[in-house]
Amino acid sequence: MDLELKGRNALITGGTKGIGRAIANILADEGANVAVCARQKSEIDEAVSALSTRGVKASGRALDVGDGAALTAWVHDVAREFGGLDIVIPNVSALAIGSDEESWRKEFEIDMLHTVRVVNTAMPYLEKSNAAAIVIISSVSGREIDFAAGPYGAFKAALIHYAQGLAFQNAAKNIRVNSVSPGNTYFKGGVWEQIEHGNPTLFAQALALNPTGRMAKPEEVARGAVFLASPAASFITGTNLLVDGALTRGVQY
Repeated sequence: MDLELKGRNALITGGTKGIGRAIANILADEGANVAVCARQKSEIDEAVSALSTRGVKASGRALDVGDGAALTAWVHDVAREFGGLDIVIPNVSALAIGSDEESWRKEFEIDMLHTVRVVNTAMPYLEKSNAAAIVIISSVSGREIDFAAGPYGAFKAALIHYAQGLAFQNAAKNIRVNSVSPGNTYFKGGVWEQIEHGNPTLFAQALALNPTGRMAKPEEVARGAVFLASPAASFITGTNLLVDGALTRGVQY
């Protein structure tokens, strides 16, 4: 299937590792120009270099998505550099699961507000695209109560609601908005590898909940996100795509 992504301009926050990096790689393989951000300049340099070898424009900037001025400036700069934006994928999470106020603040500032800032800043550029798409990365923790209930789960649920509201509000502008809710996703350097070595009991409990007997690979989640971002999904908007290997038990109508 041709996803019709060649020459499209995509922006991904947190695009140097895990799901974000897998999304960036697949978009670039499909011919899209890709811009990523992350906190570490060394990771940005490596990602941009690798993405550039795929024959597309690649750009990156080291920044903290909690810094609103830096984040919005980057979105504007990418749009100017690429000559517009077609795809926006807010992906960064604070991964704060504590019950203290600081965890709630981090989840609001990073998961929620960074997403809102990226979308609001990109919207004028997306309105000029003939195939605009926003894909917000949420989590299965936004759909059901699990060990991450609290700030993480609450704001992941808010992101799903936010995405569906945006889809309705912008349908007439031909701007599609969807969310993706990954299940447990394992990759080198990721949170589940850290838990595997730091809290093996919790890791074993989490792994046992997966009917497939394993966790997702970043690429498996990324393929769903890239499809939703592509013109091939031209009539899919306002949906939340579960990529969880039947981890969740609730029926999604």
